[in-house]
Amino acid sequence: MRIKFITLLLLGQTLLAYAGDDGTAVSAPHDVTLLTQSDGRSPAQPVSNTRKNEQNGGNATLQPDIVRNAGVPEQKDDLATNEPEFSPAASNFEQNDWIIGNEPNSSQGLDTLKQSDELSLEALKFASMPRMRSSIVLIYDENGERPLHSKNADVVAPIASITKLMTAMVVLDAKLPLDEEISLSPLDINRKKISRSRMRTGMTLTRGELLKLALMASENLAAAALARTYPGGTEAALVRMNAKARELGMNSTRFLEPTGLNSGNVSTANDLVKMVRAAQGYELIHQFTTSTSHTLELAGYRPLRFHNTNPLVKNASWDIGLSKTGYISEAGRCLVMEAKITEHPVIIVLLDSWGRNSRVGDANRVKKWMEKASRTSNNW
Repeated sequence: MRIKFITLLLLGQTLLAYAGDDGTAVSAPHDVTLLTQSDGRSPAQPVSNTRKNEQNGGNATLQPDIVRNAGVPEQKDDLATNEPEFSPAASNFEQNDWIIGNEPNSSQGLDTLKQSDELSLEALKFASMPRMRSSIVLIYDENGERPLHSKNADVVAPIASITKLMTAMVVLDAKLPLDEEISLSPLDINRKKISRSRMRTGMTLTRGELLKLALMASENLAAAALARTYPGGTEAALVRMNAKARELGMNSTRFLEPTGLNSGNVSTANDLVKMVRAAQGYELIHQFTTSTSHTLELAGYRPLRFHNTNPLVKNASWDIGLSKTGYISEAGRCLVMEAKITEHPVIIVLLDSWGRNSRVGDANRVKKWMEKASRTSNNW
């Protein structure tokens, strides 16, 4: 009897399965704890400003990138990104997110629907908000100046490269010449957290080019150089960044450095809505954050082509006015966007998204949710 029991137990372990993120049953790997993420948090558990990486005393083990300054540009590829490369084939669930992001424009035909200045909360409730994969979510109606959906919107959390929106604003506020040439310096390298870049110290770019690469491709060296050449240097830039946050009413926001590599750069979804609204007033931020690519041509270097870290900017079904992504291991994958959905302007804030492609998937779920509501309401 005992031998039979052991045999059945082993057979049961062999056949053990769990539900994947897309709802399909897949074999449970031996090193996976069911219904938890790799860091032990449940998918729905929000981050906080005290979140640390347990394996490295608070330092990230999943570094966003690695800086190489050998003096010779890399020859491996022409995709420059300061975040892990967007992958359409990471998992079943993430494939579904990618598919959603590339569907035909599901808003076609909605132009005949009645529009108004206020969204119908009843219609949105009827449409049923889909399950989001981001720990922190805020969908803000710009016309009605109210949240349409929020989850943990007051939780203070690291914001990674979303920081660069504030860096860009204070640089533009200073009215520094955009055609001024700036050489990248070893001082621009973050020595505490390694990050990858295809840019090299010694390269000389205009301030305008640095601004574009910081916002579009999330280049850390570019953002650091912008702060270093701010009047008074990096420290003065940080003082101004934090002062501007207070002026905007972002009372739960703090900036310790200009790139977002420091997990001490924290904010809340509610505060980030205020920052995005302020950033909308800068035409160059709109232009640079929605650019799909930029080719850097410098003497002595082969041309380098940089791409936007948000693949949605080149999706014809989206009308995006501003976009910024972010990633470090402490923050997870983050995204803020201002966009028009069914001709209605909204700000989308997604923080600590726990799948490689899920911040993009969450944005598309929001879009489908609002489009579904618009088809069932006469009050839009």
